Amino acid sequence: MIDVTVETFEAEVIAASQTVPVLVDFWAPWCGPCKAIGPILEKLEAEYAGRFKLVKINSDDEQQISAMFGIRSIPTCVLLVGGQPVDGFMGAQPEGKVREFLDKHLPPAAEPEPEELAPQEPLDESVEAAVERLQAAVAAAPDNDDTRFDFVKLLLSLNRLAEAKAALKPVESKRSLVRKIDALCRWAEAFDALAGASPSAVIAQADAAIASNKRDFAARMRRAQAFMVGQMATDALDELLEILMRDRAWSDEIARKTYVAVLELMEPPKVKVADGQIPPEDPTIATYRRRLSMVVLS
Repeated sequence: MIDVTVETFEAEVIAASQTVPVLVDFWAPWCGPCKAIGPILEKLEAEYAGRFKLVKINSDDEQQISAMFGIRSIPTCVLLVGGQPVDGFMGAQPEGKVREFLDKHLPPAAEPEPEELAPQEPLDESVEAAVERLQAAVAAAPDNDDTRFDFVKLLLSLNRLAEAKAALKPVESKRSLVRKIDALCRWAEAFDALAGASPSAVIAQADAAIASNKRDFAARMRRAQAFMVGQMATDALDELLEILMRDRAWSDEIARKTYVAVLELMEPPKVKVADGQIPPEDPTIATYRRRLSMVVLS
């Protein structure tokens, strides 16, 4: 359990929720029900062993954050996944109800990894060999979201949309819970939005519309999606920021959700490091995460 302030909110909540669901407990020292539910939440955080992270925010001291979430009564708990709220509840719920809430939204507990390491991938593997290897891996372990993510991401990067959609379809229903799946869905939707047109043609059309109306968010969104299809991630993020700075809530916050998806797609493959060490974050990703937090908290 961590006490969060406006200074630590971006790191402890927004950034942290990119890797693990974060449950935010809004409370106050004078609140009796808050004192009742607090120990329950702390017990469950320990029991769930890393499946979610618990943070506490004193709503009296951190009124800016409370206002951002629209908190009207306490205790209120909000669950964030991939930088965005997905659900919440109010009041001092009994432990059983809190368990039901968590089990509804959290991914299942990971099975123990086998001790024997998988063979290293050959350094000179061809693209087609990589496709075949990942296709076989998905067939052997269809519940492994990480392997499916790598497979569909590779197919989309090769513009093999039909194959990518077929591989994505069995897990589309999980997109609200698994940020990697949502990221793939939004990339595939960007292809659909272009309807076969080239990214450069769509960008040119969007530029003309934006020149006459800087608040033409639909044109800006098409431009961002064209950059996604063209695999120009930072250009897509810059365009999405233009929408967010003007109207964060436009079209059910699609700009923020797509921004988070692009950041997920930019993440490099995980590498093993020595015990106790944390691999450094890509500086470009870190910069764009900070920019998002500045817009969200402004």
